[in-house]
Amino acid sequence: MTNHEADAGSMLTVVVNGEALIEYDRRKPLAAHQRLYIDRMDRDMDNGFHQDGQHRASPDPLARARFTATSLVQALEAGNDGLAAATCAYLALRLPGLKQVRAQTKQGQTHIDLVFDKPHVPAKTVQFTRPGGANGLH
Repeated sequence: MTNHEADAGSMLTVVVNGEALIEYDRRKPLAAHQRLYIDRMDRDMDNGFHQDGQHRASPDPLARARFTATSLVQALEAGNDGLAAATCAYLALRLPGLKQVRAQTKQGQTHIDLVFDKPHVPAKTVQFTRPGGANGLH
């Protein structure tokens, strides 16, 4: 495995409407108080939560991840950096295989995908020019 592959494997990228907004590096340790906060998030979810109009009394890890990802996107939209950081850290630590949280918002609706099989690859911009300069024939 190359260093680039190792780096990509340790990253969780949050992509909203095609734009990478957060890159979380799992290799960087969390402070003790941050880990305690994430543990508290789990304890709070042990009591269940409401999602998609339903009460989830005993959510499994994937339901917790979807609920947390929704909170993450809402925090980003609201400019709540602290909550965005905490929810991103939760996802990175609780789902070590998660590579991307991809969210699409359209007309007030948000669709979130949790991507486990592909790390985020930034889009490359290709600059096209006309042969012979701006006024050249093609």
